[in-house]
Amino acid sequence: MNYGYQDQNHNWSGSSRAPAQNNDDKDIQSQFITTGVEYMFNGRWGFDVEVPYAIRYFKGTGGATGNEITSFNWSSLGDIRIQGIYTGFAPDFSTGVNFGLKLPSGNFTHNDAFGTIDRDTQIGTGSTDLLLGGFHRGNLTKDNMWSWFVQAQLDLPLVGQDNYLPGTEINEAAGIYYGGWMLGGVQITPLAQILGSERASDSGNNASGGQNSPPVGEKNSGYRRILLSPAIEFDRHPWSLYADVELPVYEHVTGNQLVAPALFKVLLTYHF
Repeated sequence: MNYGYQDQNHNWSGSSRAPAQNNDDKDIQSQFITTGVEYMFNGRWGFDVEVPYAIRYFKGTGGATGNEITSFNWSSLGDIRIQGIYTGFAPDFSTGVNFGLKLPSGNFTHNDAFGTIDRDTQIGTGSTDLLLGGFHRGNLTKDNMWSWFVQAQLDLPLVGQDNYLPGTEINEAAGIYYGGWMLGGVQITPLAQILGSERASDSGNNASGGQNSPPVGEKNSGYRRILLSPAIEFDRHPWSLYADVELPVYEHVTGNQLVAPALFKVLLTYHF
């Protein structure tokens, strides 16, 4: 089970903070609870299913006059991800790929009578996406205590709904970790990671800046960012507990968008 939290409360434009009055959105708080299962048929082939549930708070300008500060709380099933896994490129299974689909299972219609909540603030995107990724890990020292990894994931929306298609997104990660600490039968693994993300602007009449979302032509979606993420993992078979904090060191957004000063994640895993 994976729990994530972020509070997007800083307005950003380009590569710097911008005045809050430039953005109708004022605050977006999100909690993500994801359950999933990964099963390997053998050393090379397997599959992964992730079922997310999101809890969201939104405060923004809208309502009957278009200038009222309104707030909403809602929750919904998110977009389910189903992927195949292949790890047979190397004898030690250190190199692999994943491939699959993100399904339009999340709700994307929660709103008031005045359409205050934009499509990019909905829990679900309403799109069917192609997922493609790859990963590799290796050892830095001969005693295998220090290791490294790299991975990347492409999320390519193929089919949207209701005149909206989210932007293509690419996520990358690289890091090192130390596996030589034991305490009372618990293996403790500290990690240092650098994360990168790039997402193109959304498209369609119901995207921010589309014909149905004034001001027309002023896109407020799409970004590039780099984050540093210290993490730690505790392992005692069959349980693992992982936690990290993700801290942005570079962000560039299109238009005006709310960003979070930090993202938090906790992952509890049971190994069958």
